[in-house]
Amino acid sequence: MKPEQDKEHLRNQIEEQVRAYLEHGGAVQAVARGVSGRDATEPQPSGFRSFTPRPREERTYVPEVVAAIESRRRKPKPPKGNRSGKPDLVKRAVYDDFGEPVRWEWVERQGR
Repeated sequence: MKPEQDKEHLRNQIEEQVRAYLEHGGAVQAVARGVSGRDATEPQPSGFRSFTPRPREERTYVPEVVAAIESRRRKPKPPKGNRSGKPDLVKRAVYDDFGEPVRWEWVERQGR
């Protein structure tokens, strides 16, 4: 999906609007660097989060927990297949003389 206007066109349009504003007696106030656009007298919204970095928190290293996690990670995985002791069954179709499926049967899997 192509945007309605490309960046260069938009930039030229904004510059033209600023130039027209200044030609008709408009003035631009200089704002000191670092001043916020928020009004200091208004309360900040409750979800306001500061973008200033917090000091790095100290972490507590717990070797027993790390060792337990590593031991679980290295445990060999059990082989896939039937673990319940029941026969490994597969669903197969039973066909009539014309090659149409008549019913389904559960049969024991071959080749294991």
